[in-house]
Amino acid sequence: MGQLDNQVAVVTGAGRGIGRAVALKFASEGANVACVSRTVENSEKVATEVRALGRQAWAYAVDVADAKAVAAASEKILADAGRVDILVNNAGVTKDGLLMRMSEEDWDAVLNTNLKGAFSFTKAFTRSLLKQRSGRIINVASIIGLIGNAGQANYAASKAGLIGFTKSVARELGSRGITANALAPGFIETDMTAALNEEVRKQLLDKIPLACFGQAEDIANAALFLAGPAGRYITGQVLVVDGGMVM
Repeated sequence: MGQLDNQVAVVTGAGRGIGRAVALKFASEGANVACVSRTVENSEKVATEVRALGRQAWAYAVDVADAKAVAAASEKILADAGRVDILVNNAGVTKDGLLMRMSEEDWDAVLNTNLKGAFSFTKAFTRSLLKQRSGRIINVASIIGLIGNAGQANYAASKAGLIGFTKSVARELGSRGITANALAPGFIETDMTAALNEEVRKQLLDKIPLACFGQAEDIANAALFLAGPAGRYITGQVLVVDGGMVM
C-alpha cells in the first residue's frame, strides 16, 4: 500500500530536476501522474519512467506562462485521468540580472512562468477540487522568495508572490478539505547549481549549516509529506528545505 494509491497528481516542470523527482516519488507511492513540461520529449521521458513503476502516466507539453494553453491542457488532463487529487506547481525559470539592467521582457518572462503559471493551473483545477471536496496544492517557491538575492529581483518577486498566493488559496479553499502549501528549497543539486563555478559553490556552502547542497529527492520527500496522510492538517504553510541556510 502506497501513501498515494490511485490518486492523480499533476506535476508541472516535470521534465527534470525537482519536478522529475516529485513525479517519480509520487508514482512510487501509488499515484498516477500527469507530467507537464515545456517539451514533448521531456514530459514523455518522465511519463515513461512513471509507467515503468507500474503507474499510469500522461505527458503534456505546455508553456505554463500561456494561460490559454494551461486551460486547454487542464481540460485534457481531467478528460484523460478523470480527476485530479494533487497539483504541484513546480515549473520555473530564471533570467538573472541587476535591477538597473533588467529588461521588462526578462521581468515578465519570470513572473509569467513562476507566478502566473501557478495561478493558471490552480484556477483551472479549482472547480473540480471543490466538487470532490478534497485536494492538495503544493507550490514550489524558494528561499530567495524569503530573503531576496542580488541579481534576482524578478525571481525573488515571483517566489515571494507564490508564497502569498499559497496562503490566500489556503484560506479560500480550506473549508472544502483542500490544503495549499509552499515548499521553499534552498540550493539543490540541479542543472542550475551545476552551472555555478567552484568559488561561488564554496561561498554558498559556507552559509549552509549542513555544509552540503540538497538533492532533488529531499524536495520530493517534503512534497510527499504534504501530499500524503501526514499532511492532512497542514495548510497555508511554507516548508523550508535548505540545510539550515535560512533560520
